[in-house]
Amino acid sequence: MNEDLFYLIYAVVEEIPKGKVATYGQIAKLIGKTKNSRLVGKALKMSAIYGDFPCHRVVNCAGKTAPNWIEQISLLKSEGVGFKCENQVDLKKYQWDCE
Repeated sequence: MNEDLFYLIYAVVEEIPKGKVATYGQIAKLIGKTKNSRLVGKALKMSAIYGDFPCHRVVNCAGKTAPNWIEQISLLKSEGVGFKCENQVDLKKYQWDCE
């Protein structure tokens, strides 16, 4: 496990504005590790050990929320993020434009 890489991921996650989401792959690309979206997921799963980060703003490439994290949906909705269906964010409207 590379803690420096984890902190780099958390630094990017902290930049995601309220009301927007980013994908695991988008974050991997931003840290220069394009093929490591699963590493991003692993880092986010362990984030509580390292601090308090807005990990709820990260979804998969289809806009779907984490499968067993019910609070993620309510946290996103409280920030004004819209959904296409129960657990799928409308990425066309709410994906963070960071490029």
